[in-house]
Amino acid sequence: MSNVTCTVRDGVAHVRLDRPEKLNALTLDILDDLVTTARMLRRDRTLRAVIVAGEGDAFCAGLDFATVLREPRRILTSFIPRPWAGTNTFQEACWAWRRLPVPVIAAVHGHCLGGGLQLALAADFRIATPDSTWSVLEGKWGIIPDMSGVRSLSELVGIDVAKRLTMTAEHLSGKEALDLGLVTELDADPVAAAERLAAALALRSPDQLAAAKRLFDDTWFAGSRRTFARERIEQARLLVARNTKIAREAAFAKAVPQFGPRGR
Repeated sequence: MSNVTCTVRDGVAHVRLDRPEKLNALTLDILDDLVTTARMLRRDRTLRAVIVAGEGDAFCAGLDFATVLREPRRILTSFIPRPWAGTNTFQEACWAWRRLPVPVIAAVHGHCLGGGLQLALAADFRIATPDSTWSVLEGKWGIIPDMSGVRSLSELVGIDVAKRLTMTAEHLSGKEALDLGLVTELDADPVAAAERLAAALALRSPDQLAAAKRLFDDTWFAGSRRTFARERIEQARLLVARNTKIAREAAFAKAVPQFGPRGR
């Protein structure tokens, strides 16, 4: 993987888009590498959090059309959905991070445009610099967001705002994106802020974090009966989990918990 790097330190995976000379614009190879990296991390039960960021001057400037359009046959195969996943390569490059059973934090600076915005929205949390630039840029090219962005937008903003952003391709600052709900918080050093958040999350049971992520992601648009049923199922599993016992004992002892690998 030449344009996506991944290192794991103290249970936190640091994933970087590493094509700084092109503002980390996405190629078909990068999309494949994002899918591969997410699937690799999903198998690591000692993982506690993931931080996704971009090298150089930007998080991601979107799809590199000039490069991608040179491979029309590969575009076609990448567009075909996988029956077992329900996503094609473009969508899975973002949605794969939603499938991870650990919190994913996007640390955004510079451009966060088009496919880059959709990748950021696939994270559980987004920390951005105030002067970062956000846009559903696909409208500029006469197309729509099709890398899972419609679903992510619908979870974060009202339908009128989602339509406006998609139809106008207007640019927002990090502050404006925060005001709309696209960004979780602002920080001049988003990677450092993401590391602080990851450290705070590491103090909680990895089984609890995974259950909370599953519960919210799977029931956000569900009816109350289905949500209540999922609450009961997740809670029943947690009550007998080893890491729940560790969390409880540490809380009573006012000690830092030392958790084991994630259960599922």
